[in-house]
Amino acid sequence: MAASNLPSLNLIADAFKNDPRIAEARRLVSEAIADHSSNVKGVRKANPVYQADYEAMLERLTAVRGVPPIWPYLASGMGSGPFVELADGSVKLDFICGIGVHGCGHLDETMVQAGIDAALEDTVMQGNLQQNPASLQMGERLVELACQSGAKLEHCLLSTSGAMANENALKIAFHNKTPADRIIAFDNAFAGRTLATAALTDKASYRSGLPVTINVDYLPFRDPHQPERSQRWAVDELHRLLNRFPGKHAAFWAEPIAGEGGYYEGTHDFFRAICEPLRQNNIPIIFDEVQSFSRTSQPFTFQHLGLDDFADIVTVGKITQVCATLYGKSFNPTGPILSQTFTGSSASIATGLVMLEQLESTGCFGPDGANLIRGQHFQRGLQQLAQKHPKLLSGPFGTGMMVAFTPGDGSFEQAKELMGIMYEVGLLGFVCGANPTRIRFLPPPVITTIEHIDLALQLLDQSLEILEKKMA
Repeated sequence: MAASNLPSLNLIADAFKNDPRIAEARRLVSEAIADHSSNVKGVRKANPVYQADYEAMLERLTAVRGVPPIWPYLASGMGSGPFVELADGSVKLDFICGIGVHGCGHLDETMVQAGIDAALEDTVMQGNLQQNPASLQMGERLVELACQSGAKLEHCLLSTSGAMANENALKIAFHNKTPADRIIAFDNAFAGRTLATAALTDKASYRSGLPVTINVDYLPFRDPHQPERSQRWAVDELHRLLNRFPGKHAAFWAEPIAGEGGYYEGTHDFFRAICEPLRQNNIPIIFDEVQSFSRTSQPFTFQHLGLDDFADIVTVGKITQVCATLYGKSFNPTGPILSQTFTGSSASIATGLVMLEQLESTGCFGPDGANLIRGQHFQRGLQQLAQKHPKLLSGPFGTGMMVAFTPGDGSFEQAKELMGIMYEVGLLGFVCGANPTRIRFLPPPVITTIEHIDLALQLLDQSLEILEKKMA
């Protein structure tokens, strides 16, 4: 056969992706992003011209959802880094980012281009039955990151939400330890809002009217003011539970840094004191990193705390765009308990891969990495504000790019009031915890600068001054 008659070794998809018209379209999109996002700089007030239409949209949103939104927030679709334009013409400094989702900020070109590439694929969703190569790449990359310092987490199952990732983690643990039917968790735990994860979550209002699906036993978490005493209490309570319910616990579930619970941080010594008795009793250990992933000195906070030897099952989400459950070979289910029609959209998987690349290439990780440096700068600024406004701010709490403070008396009412003032001033943060309620920040790790943090501190200072005047 003549060489000219040989069939092409390239897929049709390769020819499509490399079509000059596609390349030109990408170039034009990049130009348009640069031209328009450059106009979104700094914080600005709403434009009265858009106010009537904006309020009408909020009313429609309340009507269709049945409850009003937490914030009067409807984005225009335009942003630049940590700044987001709303449909009322205002621009906010977004330091909560969808509760830690938008790790590259708003309208990041690399994320947009990845989304465009995904939109050019044959389907907009991936699933357990039909997957594209990006699903394989995402799973392999997460496993590689999770195992890089010694953890044995060879398997990865993608999913559409953090709650589903935690649900799958619980299913894996129960399946592995059948007939065990109990879980050990910490006070202030938050796992999600499915029936199972709501049962695990230590907040009674989140279980209102719901049946009990899991028996959960709680341990006290580390108290930074009494570290040795609180550790002793937690270990003593653990042994009491293990003696009271021998062989009945399917897993220990923990957030290395309590997110929704109030930004309480564990330490290596504290977790080791808990995990060693669990190992001795052959109880699997689940680390929930849906909120903490990528925000400390390492991709995973269990790595940051030196807990690789104890990581049996780990969940991630939010900033990863597509969520996942990671687990070791010995936990691979022997029955068909794990399956989903959707494991994620083509865009979420593609942008998730870019997010992981960006987090590493921008120097977020390491003992002297950007996450810890910026987190320390933020915390020093909050300490200065605490000295200036001692009755209205205490803290800070958290670590790295997870930062929180307690407003005023720690009541939900005062935290919500300050959060509303911050919103009007142009700074987005969100509540967490209870007794006390705190306000947290999850700045986008890839693009946040020291200047952005200084602006956030300035806006928070303005907000506290407004609150002081209201309380006078």
